[in-house]
Amino acid sequence: MSIEHLTNMANDIGAFFHAEPVREDGIKGMVNHLQRFWTPRMRRQIVEHLRQGGEGLDELPRQAVQRLEA
Repeated sequence: MSIEHLTNMANDIGAFFHAEPVREDGIKGMVNHLQRFWTPRMRRQIVEHLRQGGEGLDELPRQAVQRLEA
């Protein structure tokens, strides 16, 4: 899957979780979603993309991907 597609998907998921009133809950919700529904390969690709600068990733997805990396 292209990194552009993964970035768009991550930003769409982030937009959904951005509605959480507590930012931490939104980040945790997104991390949980990525762990449950994205394949290990997809998660590795988005983590590597973030390591290389994360071009195109919005702030909430960026924070969630940082947690995936940890």
